[in-house]
Amino acid sequence: MAEHQTTYDFVEVKAGDILAERESEWAGFTSFVTWSTGAIIAILILLLIFLV
Repeated sequence: MAEHQTTYDFVEVKAGDILAERESEWAGFTSFVTWSTGAIIAILILLLIFLV
């Protein structure tokens, strides 16, 4: 039987890289939530105007 051997090459990850990635993801998430909330409010106002 042949022995299966796997080697992994690990790249050094710095804390600054992780922090920058998480900050950009958080900024995208908060922007999405802000625009989604505004869109929902606009839809509810339109429903109020046209259905009442």
